[in-house]
Amino acid sequence: MNQEQYPSESLIKLKKILVPIDFSDYSKNALKYAVPFAKQFGAEILLLYVVEPTIYPADFSFGQVSFPSMEAEMYKRGSEELKKLAEKEIKDTVKWQTRIETGKAFAEIIRIAEEENIDMIIIATHGHTGVEHIIFGSTAEKVVRKAPCPVLSLRAFEHKSEKNKK
Repeated sequence: MNQEQYPSESLIKLKKILVPIDFSDYSKNALKYAVPFAKQFGAEILLLYVVEPTIYPADFSFGQVSFPSMEAEMYKRGSEELKKLAEKEIKDTVKWQTRIETGKAFAEIIRIAEEENIDMIIIATHGHTGVEHIIFGSTAEKVVRKAPCPVLSLRAFEHKSEKNKK
């Protein structure tokens, strides 16, 4: 590689990396991947947890009913757990912050990426297949298609040595 071919102005510069967390092992692994990545680029990590509104169908006369107290509890608990996760996994290796939003996960991830001028999103896929994928789609897939920045999607996989142990 020749320096004239790739001037320093064209090097990738990452200042903020968004890592959506839903507290699944998949998203925790995405965070474990994001930490050394952020360290290498000198980037800050923004952990985002999205509380999806809890709506249950009532009867035909009232339409849908939401449970704000349940959402408030999920918001509070999510905030505490997100901070614990960051302190455990990131520690003081890179600068980090947490954020909690309410709404549809993929829409909030995209909105926050735009609002916070995110340079990259690192997101885990859950590997839905078949009918579940057709009905619900994938949050990661929607983020990849609509994000205002590059998205690194990490699929769940077993290391070859783990498969051989079974």
